[in-house]
Amino acid sequence: MSIGVFDSGYGGLTILRELRRYLPQYDFTYLGDNARAPYGSRSFDVVYEFTRQAVVKLFDMGCHLVILGCNTASAKALRTIQQRDLPVIAPDRRVLGVIRPTVEVIGSLTHSRHVGVVATEGTIRSHSYDLEIAKLHPDIVVTGQACPLWAAIVEAGEAESEGAEYFVRKRVNQLLECDPLIDTIILGCTHYPLLMKALRKAVPAGVNIVPQGEYVATSLVDYLRRHPEIDAHCSKHGTVSYYTTESPERFKECANVFLHEDIKVEHIDL
Repeated sequence: MSIGVFDSGYGGLTILRELRRYLPQYDFTYLGDNARAPYGSRSFDVVYEFTRQAVVKLFDMGCHLVILGCNTASAKALRTIQQRDLPVIAPDRRVLGVIRPTVEVIGSLTHSRHVGVVATEGTIRSHSYDLEIAKLHPDIVVTGQACPLWAAIVEAGEAESEGAEYFVRKRVNQLLECDPLIDTIILGCTHYPLLMKALRKAVPAGVNIVPQGEYVATSLVDYLRRHPEIDAHCSKHGTVSYYTTESPERFKECANVFLHEDIKVEHIDL
């Protein structure tokens, strides 16, 4: 009866961290499809199928609510799962993503009405942020910048290295060259908050940097308040279980970069 959190790898741990901070009494189950990561450059069909398999697995494990703590999965699979799969396989269960909560608040964060998005190639190519922002804030101009190496730098434990600073500065400069009026940059990948030190050096003063975790967490708090029938299915013992499709030892090692705590991990097949 826990809340499921899914990601292709480790980035969703930054979302889980904020969910635990805002909802400490709830139980969570984290599933990382690390054996098939990264999802960023995969096709829509492949990402959808992998994500659907993970959602079904979390449903089988008792989760009535699943958060896709992955921008690529949210961009390429969420809508299809919500509209096509849930009515057939689990009409009483819900799957939510990480893009919409960020989009909902972005209008209050930008003054110039020019927003940048840094993300994986898959998320940028999906135009999910552009489309969602256009629905809620049609006056905002959105510019995307793919940052293909950033997630790998984080997982390699090099987030605070000189190399990280170089690649972060390179992509930020490219983004701002495309639109110098940008005053707010959305971190459209859940790995990127770990690059905050390099980002603050690269981003000019006065430009907001927007990580997603806090907004996803506060949105979920509000969602559960508005949907007591879903909240009633969420157990509340303050526990977290971790599963990976890859090596548990490898997952523990990398997860420490994100969580800074020792965890127990089990292998699982999808």
